[in-house]
This record gives sequence, structure tokens and C-alpha cells, in this order.
Amino acid sequence: MTEIPVECAIEGASCLIFRDAPSWEGRRTASIGRFRCDSATAGRDLLARAAADLATEGFEALIGPMDGDTWHSYRLVTESDGSPPFLMEPVSGAFDAEAFTTAGFAQLSSYVSTRTTLDAAICPEVVSIAGVSVKAWDGSDAAGLVRQLYAMSAAAFRNNAFFKPLDEQGFLKLYEPVMPLVDPRFVLFARNEAGALIGFLFGMPDRLEGATPRAVILKTYASAQRGVGHHLADHFHRTARAAGFTHAIHALMHVDNISLERSARHSGTVFRRYALLGRLLDA
Repeated sequence: MTEIPVECAIEGASCLIFRDAPSWEGRRTASIGRFRCDSATAGRDLLARAAADLATEGFEALIGPMDGDTWHSYRLVTESDGSPPFLMEPVSGAFDAEAFTTAGFAQLSSYVSTRTTLDAAICPEVVSIAGVSVKAWDGSDAAGLVRQLYAMSAAAFRNNAFFKPLDEQGFLKLYEPVMPLVDPRFVLFARNEAGALIGFLFGMPDRLEGATPRAVILKTYASAQRGVGHHLADHFHRTARAAGFTHAIHALMHVDNISLERSARHSGTVFRRYALLGRLLDA
């Protein structure tokens, strides 16, 4: 049964409380999602109230911002160059960071997004791997595409911190509103000589830039063979430049993930930082 989050609100601040959040180191954990506040003081007081209420219910930890799990929106913006948000990026209010910090939350995980020009991202030699082919989605059977993305995502990310399983139907529902915004050229699949799927890349134009975006977003990619991720990224960047785009955003990477190192190989520079925060609750 899907959990129904409960609203918690005071004057000047509100949030949703998800009581079935991913566990923080084995503790009974809830999460704060859909957080908003008109001032740091109101936000702090709301978070303090939520923490006190959850402690009386036997919860041991509280994390956020997170809309229930890492499949949905999570992370707090902690540092920015001031540029507008990109498509599917978490957005924080002006007082959110101070509210969480003064309410006793500390950083649990750190993430970044980087930006690069496509000219700088593309190396002189085309990246290739013997026996591996990369092809774009043909634009048909959107539901079938999402099922493939689900299968690879569930396998690739199951060992990540704060991972929580999501069934296929939930994943389909999550991606349904996004699919009309997808450009098939930027959904890539890598296969070996036997035709087995060994990697995927999910990207899209940054539609928040308007009718003629300049940037493409590399949202997610994963591979089951060394070098395939680099191969996919090179194909993605070359396709985008040939289509007239000028910049790429490498979105929402954990600072300890190899994807950040790979972004640097494509001349990616950090322009936004994020964090997932948490606090222990008094018994």
C-alpha cells in the first residue's frame, strides 16, 4: 500500500511528513518533503514541531528534504551560481537552508551539478569499445522504454545510500508526465555483440530555457561494463552538438560517485551544490 503523507503546518511554514522513508543506518526514519517557509524562524519552528511529534511516535531519525524516497524529489540547494533551475532540478526557498540548520539538521550526503560547453566536452577522438554499439530510442512504445529504464535503474542504484525499492507501476507513474518532454535522440542504449543491454543514458533538452533551449541535461546513466558510461556520454555530447545545442548539464551527482570524475573528464565545472540533511530524535 502506498503511504499517504501527512501535512504539518504552522503560520508561515508547511511540509509533508512521510513516515515510511528510507532508514538512516537502521533507525526508524521519517522524512520531510514539500517544505516551504516564509522565514527561517518559521521553518525552524515547524521542523522542531515535526521532530517532537515524531519522537513521541517512536521515530529515531528525521531526514530531508525528501518526498518519501530518492525516486522522488529530494535534496536542499546549499550553494548556487544564481543561474535559473533546470528541468527536474530540486528548488529550495531563500530560508530553507537556515531553517534546517538551526533546527539541528546536519549534512548526510552531498551532491553537485556541473555545466560544460559541448565543444569542451567532446574529445578529438570518437570514443568506442569493441563489440559495443550505442543506439538511440526510436520514439515508439514509451511504456516499454520506461520499463527498460526501470529494470536498469533498480539494478544500478540498489546499493546507493537511502535507496528504497519502487515497483514498476510506481516508476511508470513517476515518468509519465516527463515523457512528452523527452527527445528520443538523447535516450541511449548500449548493447554488446550478443544484443544484451549493458548500459543506458537518459537525457533531455532543458525545456525550462524555452522553445529553443541551448542546453541538454544528462540526467541519469548507468553501465554494467567498464568504459560504457564514457562511451554513452561521448555519444550524447556529439549528438547534442550536431543538433545545435551548445551546453550540457551533468545533473545531480553524488560527490563520491564516479560520475563526477567522468564529468570532469568532459570539462564539467560545478555550478550548484545540494545536500540531504538529517537529525536524530530524542527518545
